[in-house]
Amino acid sequence: MVRKVLKVQPITVPQVKALLKAIGEENLDQFQRRTLDYAGKFSKLSAESAEKLLEELKEKAELDEEAAVQIVNCMPGSIEELRVFLAGGRRIVETSKLELILSLLDKYRESKD
Repeated sequence: MVRKVLKVQPITVPQVKALLKAIGEENLDQFQRRTLDYAGKFSKLSAESAEKLLEELKEKAELDEEAAVQIVNCMPGSIEELRVFLAGGRRIVETSKLELILSLLDKYRESKD
């Protein structure tokens, strides 16, 4: 059977975990089970919290989708760690914007499920 890619969209690790759990472990192949195991170990938020945080990062911090997904996946704890994710572009990110991003991360880190 030929498969056709309809849409490419980056998603967070917690969202991957939720999607695979929705399918049901008994219906997963070996690769999908390994992915679910990885997602279970490295998810730092619930899927709902990750989605809300992703939206806030895109709206309030004006981040593109890919950068926001990577930040949600890793949940950096300092400005220095955060700079790693935003250093790819040629523009310099203001410290005030980094502090805003960090405050959003801290808000969701505290409400960990």
